[in-house]
Amino acid sequence: MKVTAFNGSARKNGNTALLIGHVLKELEANGVETEHVQLAGKHLKGCIACYKCFKNKDHQCSVKDDDLNVCIEKMLASDGIIIGSPTYFANVSTNTKSLIERSGMVSRANGNMFARKAGAAVVAVRRAGAIHVFNSINHFFLIGGMVIPGSSYWNIGQGMDPGDVEKDEEGKKTMRDLGENMAWLLKKIR
Repeated sequence: MKVTAFNGSARKNGNTALLIGHVLKELEANGVETEHVQLAGKHLKGCIACYKCFKNKDHQCSVKDDDLNVCIEKMLASDGIIIGSPTYFANVSTNTKSLIERSGMVSRANGNMFARKAGAAVVAVRRAGAIHVFNSINHFFLIGGMVIPGSSYWNIGQGMDPGDVEKDEEGKKTMRDLGENMAWLLKKIR
């Protein structure tokens, strides 16, 4: 079993990455292979609504001049997908939005190719707006027929400066519980 996590933050080793790390550590402790993909520094374009993915049906986006298709390949090869994003003006980051838009369209064009994979959102927030981010990522999972494991609270950690989420004990526990629940779910659906 494998879970690939995508960190949509502009900071490779910021709070979103740290929260994802807590989930991945728990997954690994439960025998699940993991990969942490950093979207920072990558230029991912938004969906251009060309609908060529519906014509081509090749499990790829027709826009080939960025890193999105590499992400789609990793998603396809995984049993579980984690998408993490910081909260930017009560919404996901632009790279997270690009990942959701384009991989979502490709998935729908190819018979919901992520259906029955496990999916989990991880959100870093300074103060407010995280529920919208959490919902946006989960809506991506749900429309694709994916299965979402729960945790002991919503998958949110608080912190402003890089490293601040390490002071959020409840947030860290939520991430560990998420990892444990996701591992359990993967074993059940596999």
